[in-house]
Amino acid sequence: GRQHCRISDQETNGKNSTASSNDFSDPVYKEIAVTNGYINRMTRDELRSKLAEFKLETRGVKDVLKKRLKNYYKKQKLMQKEAIHGDSYYDYICVVDFEATCEEGNPPEFTHEIIEFPVVLLNTHTLEIEDTFQQYVKPEINPKLSNFCISLTGITQDIVDKADTFPQVLQNVIEWMRQRELGTKYSYSMLTDGSWDMSKFLNIQCRISRIKYPSFAKKWINIRKSYGNFYKV
Repeated sequence: GRQHCRISDQETNGKNSTASSNDFSDPVYKEIAVTNGYINRMTRDELRSKLAEFKLETRGVKDVLKKRLKNYYKKQKLMQKEAIHGDSYYDYICVVDFEATCEEGNPPEFTHEIIEFPVVLLNTHTLEIEDTFQQYVKPEINPKLSNFCISLTGITQDIVDKADTFPQVLQNVIEWMRQRELGTKYSYSMLTDGSWDMSKFLNIQCRISRIKYPSFAKKWINIRKSYGNFYKV
C-alpha cells in the first residue's frame, strides 16, 4: 500500500541525470573550473552584486558568498549540458506506482502482494503522457483484503476477486511494452518514487509467484533521490 509505500541519481547502474559517467574530462567541467577561478578573484562587493543579480542570498562572509555563487554556476552549467544532450538519454519514461496488500501498523511479518500494476508512459521529448497501462491483481497468500487496505488504496475485495493473478498481469505489461516498441525502437527507463516498488514489492511478488524477476525492472530512476539530490533536501 501507499504507506511503504512511499519506487543515480539512479538507484541503478543506469544513466545519471547530470554527469552520468562521472567523466570529468567533459568540457563542461573545464568551464566550471574557469568560472570558479574568476569567482575566486572577485571582491566581496562584486560577489554580493552578482548574487543579488541572480536573486540569491547576499549575506555571509566572503568564503560563503564564493561557495554560493560557485554552486549556482555549477548547477546552471550542468543543467545546460543536460538540455543540450537530452536526446542521448531516454525516449520514454515508464512511471510505476504499485498498490499492495497491507495491514494497519505494517507488521514486519506481513507479506505484501501487489494488487494494482499501473504504468504511465511519458514521452521525454514532448513531456506528454502518451499512454497508460493499469490492471488489478488477485492476491494469493492473503486473498482477503483488510479493511485498512481497502480504505487506504480504494481497491475493493470484489475488484481483486475478479482480477488475474500476477504472472498473467506481468505478461500483459510485457506485451504492452512490446507493442509500444520500448527497448527496440525506443529507449526507456522505469521510474518510481523511492526504491520500494521495485526492490521490495516486485521482488517479493516474483518470489511468491515463482517467476523470474523481469529484466526491464533491474534498473530504474529513483525520482525521490534525484529530486533530493538536485534540491539538496
